[in-house]
Amino acid sequence: MARRVLIITPTYNEKDNLETFLSLVFGVAPSVDVLVVDDNSPDGTGALADEISAKDPRVKVMHRPGKMGLGTAYLTGFRRALEDNYDVVFEMDTDLSHDPKYIPDFLRAIDEGADLVIPGGGVEGWGVGRHLLSKGGSLYSRTILGLSVRDLTSGYKAFTRRGLEAIELDRVQSNGYSFQIELTYRVLLKGLRVTEVPIVFVDRRAGQSKMSQKIFAEAIGMVWKLRAAAIMGRL
Repeated sequence: MARRVLIITPTYNEKDNLETFLSLVFGVAPSVDVLVVDDNSPDGTGALADEISAKDPRVKVMHRPGKMGLGTAYLTGFRRALEDNYDVVFEMDTDLSHDPKYIPDFLRAIDEGADLVIPGGGVEGWGVGRHLLSKGGSLYSRTILGLSVRDLTSGYKAFTRRGLEAIELDRVQSNGYSFQIELTYRVLLKGLRVTEVPIVFVDRRAGQSKMSQKIFAEAIGMVWKLRAAAIMGRL
């Protein structure tokens, strides 16, 4: 039986990117499904997603009443993926910073035994400040949590069903920048295999980045909470 693959992409004002994103995804992986989780985008992203879904059954859409955070969007999508019996579940940004050409590489790593695949590699189009936020955040988190995985903060991920179930979705504490850190940490704590696949990360081509120093600062505190919870056996 062919495995079922779902790509979850949360959206908020991504109308300018959505059609290009879907075209690129299906260009390299025509058999996957894509779930758009839209937070009532004022620019009409959700309505556009509905139009596309009506013509292409591979595109699914979930509408939420407002901007509720990236983490909760993914958790909503993950639950849907498990309910619908998908075998592999991706996280991807709609803004074209996560190049779909790497999807086959991620799936190859899954075939070779990974339960979670994350990127390892360089970036293009980032300023010095963004580099410091990302690299510094990963280094800080690795040090506090005692992990060897290089990129703990990336939102380009692929989980097996087993890896996703191991996270225990109802117990996830984070919602912002630290959400990605927590997911990887939880998988590693379960003793599952995490593989890093070399990619080049390109900054978003349209729209504005949602990263901010405030989001980063919130993650700094959450890393300590995660460590404390792990020590006390609460993760």
